[in-house]
Formats: sequence, C-alpha cells, structure tokens
Amino acid sequence: MHKIVLYTTRRGNSPVDEFLDGLDAKARAKVDTFIEFLAREGHRLQRPYTDTLRGKIRGLRIPHRTNQYRVLYFFQKDSIVLLCGFAKKTQEIPRREIERAEYYMQDFIKQSESGEITP
Repeated sequence: MHKIVLYTTRRGNSPVDEFLDGLDAKARAKVDTFIEFLAREGHRLQRPYTDTLRGKIRGLRIPHRTNQYRVLYFFQKDSIVLLCGFAKKTQEIPRREIERAEYYMQDFIKQSESGEITP
C-alpha cells in the first residue's frame, strides 16, 4: 500500500481538497474509491484507470455518470502525491491542467528537499 500525500501550497491550500470539496457526495465517494484503488495498486495500475500525461505526471481516470474526473499525481519514493483534480469536459486533457500539475510537482519537490515537508 502506498502512502497518499496531498500537495499543499506554501499558504496551506490543497488543490485536491478544493476539488473534492466541490463534488457532490456520490461523486466524492467514487473519487475516494479510485484514490484508494490507486494507493493499493500503485505502479501496477494501468489503463483504463490511469494514463501517463507528461514526464512524471500521471492522471487517475474516474468516470462517474456522464462526467469524467481526473486527479493528477506523481510517484515520490513510496508515496503518491496528489496534485490537483478537475472535471474533464473535452476529449484531451487541457494543457493548462498538466502545466499546473507540473508546477505543483516542482513546488512539492522543492518543499521536500528544503525540509519544509516530509513526504
């Protein structure tokens, strides 16, 4: 079982928490179930549940009713760092979401290297 870590900005905001807080109870439960599945399976989890988007950034694919949700994450040692989440409304993942996840990943790495956080 991998440890799930939520990326938190230096101001104490968690983009994944903010995403989850915006979901209704059933959608939230479904996303939580998929995150638990990711924690159990880790690197073994493949398509259709996850995709590599760019570099280390991966996307957890969560279908719910007519919606598609994504939680972007990366592996850091024995942890899975959840970076951000969004409702997917187009065929492709928006580039700005991947860029946002890359920025969060770099910030997380800087925070962990400087000892501000412990993954």
